[in-house]
Amino acid sequence: MFWADEMEKTYYAEFGDVISFDATFRTNKYRMVFVPFTAIDHHKKSVTVGSGLLSNESIESYSWLLKVFLKTHGKEQTLVLTDQDAAIKQAVENVFRNSKHRLCMWHIMKKLKKVQISDDLFTNTDFRKRFSKLVWDINMKSDVFEVKWGLLMKEFNREDTRWFKDMFTTRDSWIPGYFSDISMCGLRKTTSKSESMNSFFNTYSESGNLLLNFMMNYDTAIQNQRNTQRELDKESKKTSYKMQTPRETELQASKVCTNGWEVYIVEHNNSKSEFKVEIKVEEKEINCSCEHFKRIDVLCRHAFTIMLRCGVKAIPERYILKRWRKDVISRNYRFSPVQSDSGDCENVKLVNDSYYSFESCLDIVRDDKKRLALFAEKQQMLLKEFESDYISPGMKSKTDGEVVCKLLGVTIPIPEEINIHVPEVQSNKGSGIKKRIPSAGEVAYENSIKEHRMCSGCGKRVPHNLRTCPERVGATKLVKDS
Repeated sequence: MFWADEMEKTYYAEFGDVISFDATFRTNKYRMVFVPFTAIDHHKKSVTVGSGLLSNESIESYSWLLKVFLKTHGKEQTLVLTDQDAAIKQAVENVFRNSKHRLCMWHIMKKLKKVQISDDLFTNTDFRKRFSKLVWDINMKSDVFEVKWGLLMKEFNREDTRWFKDMFTTRDSWIPGYFSDISMCGLRKTTSKSESMNSFFNTYSESGNLLLNFMMNYDTAIQNQRNTQRELDKESKKTSYKMQTPRETELQASKVCTNGWEVYIVEHNNSKSEFKVEIKVEEKEINCSCEHFKRIDVLCRHAFTIMLRCGVKAIPERYILKRWRKDVISRNYRFSPVQSDSGDCENVKLVNDSYYSFESCLDIVRDDKKRLALFAEKQQMLLKEFESDYISPGMKSKTDGEVVCKLLGVTIPIPEEINIHVPEVQSNKGSGIKKRIPSAGEVAYENSIKEHRMCSGCGKRVPHNLRTCPERVGATKLVKDS
């Protein structure tokens, strides 16, 4: 099953350019797999844009879930982030044809410790530092990365190691340089937000929950998530900012953008930048070779420095995206009991924009009694005009079921009879029933980092005891041979 309410549809409409999802387990009695979809809002916080419960982790199950997700929201995201699960990977390729699939870098780097390579590489600090710097560099172009990877593998004699060869083959699915042409690619490189969200939901769930308990706990978690967002909105709108510089661009940004929008207004008079910034004042166009705006949709500090030198006093509107603005989600829309009952994503955006336009007008005229009266009069005229069109003799009256659907934000008519069958208890990889057998390399690595007990035979902290001590066994063998 999959569900997403009107608020989650609105979040997806505004913040659904980059999403991630990661399965979590032990949330219900039937061991069904819980799959929440997560996006990043204008405060750089996680928001849920839909959730699913699956009976198993097959390609078919994940494909069905993604198809319903796509049908619900009406458009694909630009970038989808997951772990290396084979079933998820295949499902994403089957359903999201126009989205770029990115693998979680943290999961990949974690596996570096467990691959079957020599012990000396585990303890080689120089290799680990250089390898991490190579793969995490967001400014490195793909062709430069390939050259440096080859040199590093050759230097440490890793050219024939299977794991490194496999990771290089799939480099375009996880290395940052291969995503530089995708908008918002810098917002997410790992599924940490999804895993954090899974942990958040798990605090409200128990493995013995019935589905009814699970859904009640889910609603509680969602309400807490939205309360947090409302508090951040309130803080962002009411905060009095202490300006760090006398620049008008900083004042402008503080008025329209949230605290999550990082404005890089830093002087670089004493430092040399290797990036090239081009500003076309008449066209109000700014380009920097660091491509920070392309990756995160926020101007870089290099651009602000050159803007100051060129006398540009205001950030062009095209560089302040709606997703970072304080009122991207209308406060009235959040509390509206009757939100859009259309499955059309564009329609949901229009409803929210209408609320926002009304709020903005009201904020402007609320302290001017004359203008406020004129605004109220025009609102009444517009209301009467729409009411005359809405209440027509040929219009059918809505049934009770349709009214309930509209109040609850449900887009599918409620059937007259609903049969609920108790799900069968599932056996999935995270349910605790089946456990993956670790490889020899993983066992060796785990043993290498354990705090071992002291062997009374050799007096060292090692992974053996007196009975299996090599020194004692060797000494005993010499005595017998003599």
